[in-house]
Amino acid sequence: MNEYTIVVPDNSVLACVCGTNDRNLQLIEQHLGVPVFTKGNELSVHCDAPDICQKFQFIVDRIVDEIQLGGFDSEEVVLSVLNTDKKVPDNGKTSGELCIIVPGSHKKVYPRTQNQSDYIRLLQNHDMVFCSGSAGSGKTFLAVVYALSLVLAHKKNKLVITRPVVEAGESLGYLPGDLKDKIAPYLRPLRDAMEAVIPPESVKKLFESEVIEVAPLAYMRGRTLSDSVVILDEAQNTTIAQMKMFLTRMGENSKVIITGDLSQIDLPKKQTSGLLHALNILHNIDDIGFMELTAEDVVRNQLVKRIVRAYENEEQD
Repeated sequence: MNEYTIVVPDNSVLACVCGTNDRNLQLIEQHLGVPVFTKGNELSVHCDAPDICQKFQFIVDRIVDEIQLGGFDSEEVVLSVLNTDKKVPDNGKTSGELCIIVPGSHKKVYPRTQNQSDYIRLLQNHDMVFCSGSAGSGKTFLAVVYALSLVLAHKKNKLVITRPVVEAGESLGYLPGDLKDKIAPYLRPLRDAMEAVIPPESVKKLFESEVIEVAPLAYMRGRTLSDSVVILDEAQNTTIAQMKMFLTRMGENSKVIITGDLSQIDLPKKQTSGLLHALNILHNIDDIGFMELTAEDVVRNQLVKRIVRAYENEEQD
């Protein structure tokens, strides 16, 4: 039987891959169905099946990538990798291979859950995608990073970002400064997502050169957005008329991503959310992708996941 070996040069990273008392290795063994051996700074499997060896290589490479980037516990990294390493029937890729690579960035963005894998696949395969989900589930972060990857790879000319300016009773007119100053606080989460993968100075240049454009939703009226990636964030706060107006801005060679959280609607109680209405009337259109993320997809913090789940359970009671 052949031996397939992977060298992990950094001993501290290797220790994280193995885990306390080799707990992580045991998880990898259970997933692969074959024993994993360690010798010095090497990991190996004795296996003649090329698909098992390929999967072993990919799993270790991704775990090493994630650990080197830091941010959360190594066992959590391993569980995340193994939970998303499933076969996709249509193209044979594993869900874990659906990472987002942003040109000029040192960081690969991987899905952390199966739903996030499905979301990335929808972004890759559809020109219009709706994603609803809880706070911290990755709906906006993945949309922004994916859009940024298309623009920086010169597959799209521009990234246009918009949000309805409806925030818990506050009025845009009362905020200080010009239009850019007024809308900056509303778009800060999207800018944070960009700065998580490329340097802040690079983000600043993209805004200054208007490769990235931001505007309140009202400023979309009358425009046709071609050869662009367009993100509508906080879509739960659109009216039906605003949503229809936005969706019909889509031009040639554009990709449109709509994200929102239906549990955080700030519209007057008698007004129907444009996002909810759109999900109800457009769900039968095959060329549109739909994804719903849940508390199980929250990766911001384990405590956040428990909070979101508690609110979801209350709504069901």
